[in-house]
Amino acid sequence: MKLTAERIGQRYGSNEVLKDVSFTACSGEVVALLGPNGSGKSTLIRTLCNLMPPKAGQVDIDGRDVACLEPLERAKLIGYVPQNVQHAPFTTVLDTVLVGRRPYVQWSYSMNDLEVASRALETMNILDLRDRYINELSGGQRQRVFIARALAQSPHFYLFDEPTSSLDLRHQLRTMRIMHEVVHSQGRGMIVAMHDLNLALRYTDKVLMLNDKSVYAYGRPEDVLTPEAIQDVYGVESFIMKSERGLFILPYEPSKGTSVEG
Repeated sequence: MKLTAERIGQRYGSNEVLKDVSFTACSGEVVALLGPNGSGKSTLIRTLCNLMPPKAGQVDIDGRDVACLEPLERAKLIGYVPQNVQHAPFTTVLDTVLVGRRPYVQWSYSMNDLEVASRALETMNILDLRDRYINELSGGQRQRVFIARALAQSPHFYLFDEPTSSLDLRHQLRTMRIMHEVVHSQGRGMIVAMHDLNLALRYTDKVLMLNDKSVYAYGRPEDVLTPEAIQDVYGVESFIMKSERGLFILPYEPSKGTSVEG
């Protein structure tokens, strides 16, 4: 399957946030959305899943306009996890994850739904939390629950907005590895807004770098994440280090006496 954004424009009132954003994400690919604060990453994620219908352009999945799909049909195609998820207190972890099965439920949850939810909890290494109340968990634990809910939803495309922002270092690495494995083993697609350039370099297949409301570059991480691009977009000097573990980006502040615009 292909998710195609064609010349997307978005605005808040008179404030233009995105203009002429075009790219294609395919099943079996993890695509990172990168860019400085205010570059439109979260807005683009919300536009792709039609929480904010585009003011210009169109989002298609295999040629079908996402805006024209029925909500249940759209939920089977797109699983969305925002930065801050609203949740009902005194709801168990299992019940929270089961919400992801609603697009498939006729009358009540089946044994298959329970099995899918349990597998999602196991995948995220939180099966031991299944009977805990969601409001009793840490922010990082709750984030993993909401990712498990998206896994239980079994969509064709996962759209995640900074899913690792509240996770510690170990769980950042583990979560990105898990999602990379899910996408590649199950033939799903994933578009993820993030800030960590090294996570993008290590765990994604494509990088869409936003700057000045539009696409700065789109392609393989090693081709897009160059010192020149990082300087242009973030105003930060860096160099790429190659080791037996792969490539790493090492940013640093400009030398004393130089200035960085932006």
